[in-house]
Amino acid sequence: MASLATTTTLSLNHLTRNNPTTTFSLHPHKRRLTPPPLSALPPLLSTITDIDSNPTTLAVIGGGSLAASIAALAALLSLTDPEKRRQQQAEVVGGSDKEVVREYFNGTGFQRWKKIYGETDDVNKVQLDIRIGHAKTVESVVMMLKEDGSLSGVSVCDAGCGTGSLSIPLAKEGALVCASDISAAMVQEAQAKAKEELQITDTSPSSNIVMPKFEVKDLESLDGKYDTVVCLDVLIHYPQDKADAMIGHLASLAENRLILSFAPKTFFYSLLKRIGELFPGPSKATRAYLHAEADVERALQKAGWKIRKRGLTTTQFYFAKIVEAVPA
Repeated sequence: MASLATTTTLSLNHLTRNNPTTTFSLHPHKRRLTPPPLSALPPLLSTITDIDSNPTTLAVIGGGSLAASIAALAALLSLTDPEKRRQQQAEVVGGSDKEVVREYFNGTGFQRWKKIYGETDDVNKVQLDIRIGHAKTVESVVMMLKEDGSLSGVSVCDAGCGTGSLSIPLAKEGALVCASDISAAMVQEAQAKAKEELQITDTSPSSNIVMPKFEVKDLESLDGKYDTVVCLDVLIHYPQDKADAMIGHLASLAENRLILSFAPKTFFYSLLKRIGELFPGPSKATRAYLHAEADVERALQKAGWKIRKRGLTTTQFYFAKIVEAVPA
């Protein structure tokens, strides 16, 4: 449904735009260090990147000594309560995480991600980078699926289909796709894009392309049996305990393959995510949960599955682990 940049934002507003060589004073030796340019930084999780901000600026807990900067950061962490902001948002739309996600992706979130997943030039550098990253994930997944042979006639459940970025390429390969999303707006957009791109008519009965079946459903409501189940960038909306249960549920729908992509949980990205929560932003409507690959693997093993292939997509602002699991 949503890429990794859906929820939590690292506001990039504090580095002086006209002074990219801002320095930090380190005592007692008065050494001065210059932070690296953005191009030299490791890929930033899109969950912690403000996709609507100017990507040429970097958040700095600025000035003074390193000790003072750490103290200032600690004070901000103790005084800022992002969870309270989310609880207030949840109360407006009904109280649950699911309803917050549904509301977001039927409103401002839909407009934002429709633009990112689309082809419009009306995107900033961060949004363009995320578009490229997501497209790489889709391409990697399609290649994974094709490695076992033709997809013609293979049933695939695209769980959390968003605007159809995976469903449509799979249909072009001849797969029989059932695609769903919690957002009615996303499903409507996916249907429109599929009709435009697939060009299926009654005058071309020999074509092996079948229009995907799109429907509005959350992951918990999915049922049926499919050769393959794919769920890209959706686990970010589930804390680990619920993610474990959801992985088990998705595995129960698949007969041969289950492919997941998720935002990996590491100390570095967890810290950046927490810092990002300090700054208000329009893309912070929902919670963002990172997942350790080991936890995902344990959930798969509990469901009787094992990981066969692993992948990784990285751009400057997009970072996703990909795993393909098969019955153990």
